[in-house]
Amino acid sequence: MRRGWLGLGIVMVLTYLVLEWTPASLYIESVKRQASPVGQITEQKGWLTTDGREELLQRIHQAAEHVREEAVNARVDPVWKAIPGYNGLEVDVEKTLAANRGRPQTEPLKLVLREVEPKIQLEDLGAHPIYRGNPKKKMVALMINVAWGNEYLPGMLEMLEAHGVPATFFFDGSWLSRNIDVAKQICAAGHECSNHAYSHPNMSELSRARQMEEITKTERLLREKLGVKNRLFAPPSGDYNQTTVDVAYELGLYTVLWTIDTVDWKKPAPEWVVRRIAANLEPGSLILMHPTESSSKALEGMINVIKDKGYVFGTVSDVLNSERVTDIEAALDF
Repeated sequence: MRRGWLGLGIVMVLTYLVLEWTPASLYIESVKRQASPVGQITEQKGWLTTDGREELLQRIHQAAEHVREEAVNARVDPVWKAIPGYNGLEVDVEKTLAANRGRPQTEPLKLVLREVEPKIQLEDLGAHPIYRGNPKKKMVALMINVAWGNEYLPGMLEMLEAHGVPATFFFDGSWLSRNIDVAKQICAAGHECSNHAYSHPNMSELSRARQMEEITKTERLLREKLGVKNRLFAPPSGDYNQTTVDVAYELGLYTVLWTIDTVDWKKPAPEWVVRRIAANLEPGSLILMHPTESSSKALEGMINVIKDKGYVFGTVSDVLNSERVTDIEAALDF
């Protein structure tokens, strides 16, 4: 009897060793892997298995074809002159792969996106005036030209702050020299502060030297008194010639006009101003106004109608850069 039990024990030990130390164990593990649920991505030591990784990559590439948007190059339009570019969109394959590692295939694919800059940017176009942003960019900017009068500025600043709206203020240099403290408050509130010449002249009627003087005097005030590194110049009354554009460009400034004019200097009713904005609003709009009674009373209505139409507010520089408006792009699952 003892010999029988001893023989049985030896057989069991030998069977264990065969299964543990021969290719049989590898076979059993392969059967286990094949028995994994279909669509379940498994991991070994932190890395996807080869089959699971290839399947996931295939899904990512398929999704990428649906998501991709080509970048739009900046260009010179015969009517609108210089028009900024707009970044494209594509799937970042490696980051998307990492974001989905280990997630079941039954769950939506998480896509990690990245922007692709245009090959031709605004700065590549040379000296041209600018009237608007890219028509694919659903962002607008308020341009507030300040050359006289402070009566309505406090109320307009309060309204902009209450609604979280940034604006770009173009300062006439002679006004700025007398109102440095007011200008500092405007800049400190997060608004963009830029150049509107010095004495509000018709630039096209000046010599090249006088145009240079008008711009540089205000530029010096912006830099020395406000600490501003400016890139924009708005010619007074929208009056300019190619010399104006060339001089500004030599000074590192874009010559900026407007897409929509509130015509607030004619003292229209606030309701008329709001209707004008609503009727003419389009992506990339630059909206011109002044610190007047009409614009002051119309400002909240303008802000509301712009937001109701799904637009995002930015400064003029924000509108003119090629970055996408991420605030209005939903997160993607595929």
